[in-house]
Amino acid sequence: PHSRHHTSLFTSRRDRRLWGWALAAVVAIYSTLGLAATLAGRLQSQGLIGAVFVVGFVLVLATILTQGLKTRPRGVEIGVALGIVAVYLLVIVRLALPAAERTHLIEYGVGILVYEALAERAANGRPVPLPPLLAILITGLLGIGDEVIQGILPNRVFETTDILVNILAGGMAILASATLGWARRWASRRASRP
Repeated sequence: PHSRHHTSLFTSRRDRRLWGWALAAVVAIYSTLGLAATLAGRLQSQGLIGAVFVVGFVLVLATILTQGLKTRPRGVEIGVALGIVAVYLLVIVRLALPAAERTHLIEYGVGILVYEALAERAANGRPVPLPPLLAILITGLLGIGDEVIQGILPNRVFETTDILVNILAGGMAILASATLGWARRWASRRASRP
C-alpha cells in the first residue's frame, strides 16, 4: 500500500481515491454556482431545505467519523467523537445564518477529504508540512474561489461572510478528523504499554 516510487503522482490507492472524491466534491460545489439560488428557492418553497441540510450534515459527520475511527474505537475515541458531534450541533444551532447559508457547513466539509489525502501522503513518506493547516489553507482557497466566481456571475453576490463560513466549515471538519486521529494514536500507545 505504500508508495511504489517517488515519481508517481499518488502514494497509494487510498491517496488517489481521496483526491478523486475531493475533486468530485469541488466540481459539484462549483458546478451549482449558477443554479444554487434557484435550487435553494425551490427546496425552501417545498419545505425541503431543512431535510436536505440534515442529510448533508449527517453525511459530513459520517465522513469525519469513518475516516477518524478506522478501527474499533476505544473509550477516549468515543468521547472525542461525541464531543465533535456536540460541537457541530452547537455551531449549527448558534450560528446566526439563514438555512440556505448553513449549507456552506456541508459543502466545505470537503476539507476532510483534502486533509485525509494529505495525511495519507505524509504517512507514505512524502513531505507534507503540517497536514491539518495545509488542508485548511487549501479548503479556504477553494472557498475564496467559490466567492470570487459568485462575484462574477450576474445572479450571485460576493460575500466575505461566506468566505469565513467556508473556512470555518473546512476547519471544523479537518480539526475533527485530526483530533480523532490523535485520540486513536493516543489510545493505541496507551493500550500497548505493559
